[in-house]
Amino acid sequence: MKPASSINTFKTITVENIFDFKLLKRLAGFVSLALIFFSCNQQSTTDYSGWQVYGGNKEANHYSSLNQIDTNNVTQLKVAWTYHTGDADSMTQIQVNPIISDSTLFGVSPKLKLFALNATTGKEKWVFNPMKDAGVKGPGYFGMNVCRGVTFYGDKNDQRIFYSANSQLYCIDAKTGTPVKSFGEKGKIDLHNDLGRDVSKLYVAMTSPGIIYKDMIIVGCRVSEDADAAPGFIRAYDVHSGKLRWIFHTIPQPGELGYDSWDEKDAWKHIGGVNAWSGFSLDEKNGILFAPIGSASYDFYGGRRTGNNLFANCVLALDAATGKRMWHFQTVHHDVWDRDLPTAPVLVSLKKDGKTIDAVAQTTKSGFIFLFDRKTGEPVYPINETPVPTATELEGEKLSPTQPIPSFPKPFARQLLTDKDLNDLVSDSSYADIKNRLARYHTGNMFNPPSKEGTVIFPGFDGGSEWGGPAYDPYTGILYVNASEMPWVLTMVNVKYISKKGETNLEAGRRFYKNYCMNCHGPQREGSPNYPVLIGISKKYNQQQFEQLVSSGRRMMPAFNQLDKEEMNALASFILDDKQEQQQKFIAPQKDKDSWNDLPYSSTGYNKFLTREGYPAVKPPWGTLNAIDLNSGNLLWKDTLGDYPELKAKGIHAGTENYGGPVVTAGGLLFIAATSDAKIRAFNKRTGKLLWEADLPAAGFATPSVYEVKGKQYLVIACGGGKLGKKTSDAYVAFALMNRH
Repeated sequence: MKPASSINTFKTITVENIFDFKLLKRLAGFVSLALIFFSCNQQSTTDYSGWQVYGGNKEANHYSSLNQIDTNNVTQLKVAWTYHTGDADSMTQIQVNPIISDSTLFGVSPKLKLFALNATTGKEKWVFNPMKDAGVKGPGYFGMNVCRGVTFYGDKNDQRIFYSANSQLYCIDAKTGTPVKSFGEKGKIDLHNDLGRDVSKLYVAMTSPGIIYKDMIIVGCRVSEDADAAPGFIRAYDVHSGKLRWIFHTIPQPGELGYDSWDEKDAWKHIGGVNAWSGFSLDEKNGILFAPIGSASYDFYGGRRTGNNLFANCVLALDAATGKRMWHFQTVHHDVWDRDLPTAPVLVSLKKDGKTIDAVAQTTKSGFIFLFDRKTGEPVYPINETPVPTATELEGEKLSPTQPIPSFPKPFARQLLTDKDLNDLVSDSSYADIKNRLARYHTGNMFNPPSKEGTVIFPGFDGGSEWGGPAYDPYTGILYVNASEMPWVLTMVNVKYISKKGETNLEAGRRFYKNYCMNCHGPQREGSPNYPVLIGISKKYNQQQFEQLVSSGRRMMPAFNQLDKEEMNALASFILDDKQEQQQKFIAPQKDKDSWNDLPYSSTGYNKFLTREGYPAVKPPWGTLNAIDLNSGNLLWKDTLGDYPELKAKGIHAGTENYGGPVVTAGGLLFIAATSDAKIRAFNKRTGKLLWEADLPAAGFATPSVYEVKGKQYLVIACGGGKLGKKTSDAYVAFALMNRH
């Protein structure tokens, strides 16, 4: 089958050639062929030609019906424009999937400035800087949360952009870049509000944009993953006034469905998390909102939250008008592995037993695809409750005896790590090292409990699938998903919260570090691929700057406003290695402390299982791109995604971890950046053949957008870098065919 763009090869029918019988014969043949093609594939009446919504459309399918750029001319793509935001630094990232309305592109800078550009030239129209908001005390008190996109609402007379910076949801006039004062409190809403309990000192932000249903914006949130986390309830606000219209308690309260799934009946007053941090999808015709729900806090120990913990780790369907639950399915019971759902379910249609089923497809970090009937929540294929290990050395923990495993489609990523899977590209001594280490770890079952010896998490905390999400072609029924295959090791340790008599700031600071910081920065402050090294940080921050940073949070680090002045001072003395302050006596503040947060265990951090050379301990591929026919469940093709330059020079195509998703088009193409080698690529969507690649200023850890202005098609990608130790950038780069006008 030729790409859709081949339709343009026929002559235009005019009065002069209407009696050209050869032409009519060719045209009749083409029409017959087209009818055969479309009768065998899914139909869709949705307009997929724009990119006015995060992820392309509310179906979250990353699909574009544009076909000017196709398999025949994609190699002719050139840079059309580059926009520099001017505010990147050594710690910033851009994970934004920009949206386009008419001829204006809306995006967000590394330091969370909202901007509007001419989508054909990249010329700046306006910039909104939330740092200049009257409610911000100063740079050090502004939480630099990750932002992945914005939300558009309106018509020709009233156009608004909703986006989050710090802990605020802003409503900005899309034409002028100024706050809409009639919304909320002078153009913004504090996301700490409306959660039913005082969370003013806890971390609440938005990383993924909300979604519009009629005259409401529906939002989720990101909260801390530690014990002292805010609840992640889903809220709907009036787009005009900012008034709360409805709320769904993701942690059920007494009398609500799911309350009995928590053994401790007061858990709802204390437990946090269970949040829709990764966005939403929407069946607008039927008014159904689909939410992927995260795990309950604390991520790795559930002794204070025994039970299955609804609605954690659920695909959740709500009545978009009222927030009432329609159905749910829990993909992990009592999660202690950080297997929250990383991306919105995709609206799909598939054929089974001769019938068309409108469904949703949920990809997971573990490499599973869950398929559900969109209206009823019934699994399309059987999902088996499978016995899993439950023996744990962690006192108070009570694990679920079974976990739900989809029978079909098969996983798109490897899920077990054994001796046979270890990386043999390294030296003999390095191979022996990872083999000896693996022998000490708990491995062989993806639901092995967290342990003090170390439990292998594979494919990893970051997928499998991640927040970039998959792409889906509604005309062929093929789902495209990129995956990382990196093993991690989860190691638990005992912790103490009570201050001993005569404790110094050094001792107290070490205790606070172990309780609050070690989970990300490691037991020796050595950092991890996604979290910075803290050794020698005093060269960059003085105590005041450090306290401002910890109070506000930054990127993946939540704010720690719950720490009192004395506790903050002790923590600063330890991390900044202030010898004089460390010797001072620690005076514990008098305050009411929530004992629910005093957990007996913590993890030593997010630690990848690496060789001495720094490569994943598993054999390649470490990043893949997969095409799955949802009608048959078959894997159509799999390709390795990304390269390590030094291995590529040796002829080894290894793949890399990847962040950001693919886009699929009617031109027969799949576009994706996402890899650590700072390239954007185009693949033939039918065969998986690499057709084109281009270098970027930095890694494009984001999902591209595809749009058209005045008959010209563009591809744009945010190139922020920053993750995986890669260089940072402030660039948005757009590509187009230079000979098209």
